Parts: sequence; structure tokens; C-alpha cells
Amino acid sequence: MNDDILLMHSDSTNAAMADDPIIWSNYFTMLQTSGCFDGGSAIGKGRTFRKSSQPGAVCEQLSGYIRIRASSPENAQSLTCG
Repeated sequence: MNDDILLMHSDSTNAAMADDPIIWSNYFTMLQTSGCFDGGSAIGKGRTFRKSSQPGAVCEQLSGYIRIRASSPENAQSLTCG
């Protein structure tokens, strides 16, 4: 199994679906039931750091991540929401 990170972006074209807590609850239940779910978190505005030179700009579209275990890139893609 591979570890994969699904990056969640706040650029949905369907705001009603993106903000629906029931859809998200059902999605996380499906991931947990599949045995592939391995954590995740929302990401706030945050700050960027770099040891030398100026850091890059903060990406405001990135709103969270979900860590999953999948057997292939295709399997990981099948576990996306929407």
C-alpha cells in the first residue's frame, strides 16, 4: 500500500455540496469503512518559512488534506470526493 495525500482546495464550483456537513460526514465514513483513511486536517491561513531567502506566498486555495493508503494512483483517485 502507498501513502497518498489528497489536497483539499477551496475552489469548488458547487458551494452547496462543498459546505454540506452531511456529504462530508458520509465521505469520511466511507473512507474509514474502506480501511484507507489515515488522518487529515483542515489548514488555516498559515505562514511560510524558508531557511534562506524570502518564502513563497501562502496559497489560500489549499484548505486541508486527507491522508489515505491506496494500492495505486487509480485507487487513490477513486477515493476522492465529488
